[in-house]
Amino acid sequence: MIKAILFDVGGVLLRTFDQGPRQRWEKRLGLPPGGLEALVLNSERGHMAQRGEVTEEAHWQWVGHTLQLPAADLDQFRRDFWAGDRLDSGLVRDIRRLRRGYRTGIISNAFDGLRHVLHTQYPIADAFDEIVVSAEEGIMKPDARIFERALSRIGCGPQEAVFIDDMAANVAGARAVGLAAVHFTSDVDLLAQLSLLSVVVDDDST
Repeated sequence: MIKAILFDVGGVLLRTFDQGPRQRWEKRLGLPPGGLEALVLNSERGHMAQRGEVTEEAHWQWVGHTLQLPAADLDQFRRDFWAGDRLDSGLVRDIRRLRRGYRTGIISNAFDGLRHVLHTQYPIADAFDEIVVSAEEGIMKPDARIFERALSRIGCGPQEAVFIDDMAANVAGARAVGLAAVHFTSDVDLLAQLSLLSVVVDDDST
C-alpha cells in the first residue's frame, strides 16, 4: 500500500519553459546549445556543488571565472540562468490534494540554496512533509543512500513509496531501492500514472 509520494524539483516541479535567456548568453559567449547547463549543473564542479562539497556562492564564482565574466555580468548571468524556469502550479495543487491522504516529500539534486528558494521565491515547502536536498546530504541521486534517508525520515518502507523524476537514471535508482517510480515528462498524465499504482487523489470539492 502506497503511503508516500516523493518528487524531484528541477524538471518536475520547476521546469525551464523558456530557454531564451540561456540561449542568448550561449550566443554571446560562443557556447554550443546546452553549454551553460552542462557547465553550471552537469560538470564535475556542478556535481561538487550539488553534493555540498562547495557552496553555491563559491560555485557561481567558479562559473564566472570559467566564463571570464566581470562581477556585474555574473550577477545578471545568475538571474538569467534561472529566468526561464516556471513553477508547475497545477502540479503543486495536485500535491496539496494528495497530501490529504499521503505523506509527500522532495528528493532533489540541488545546490545548498534550494531550501531557501522553496520558502521564498517559490513558497511551496509547506506542501511537503520532508525535503531532502543533495547538497545537505553529501550524496546525489541515483545513489541508493539518498532514497533510503528520505524513506527513513518520511517513515515508510520502499514498497510504500512512489518517486517521480524526469531523469531516467534517477528513476532506475529509485526502483533499485524498491520504490515504485514514474518517469516524468511534460506530456505525462501524472495522476493517471499514480492511479495505476492505486494512489487515489481526493476530489477537490471535498
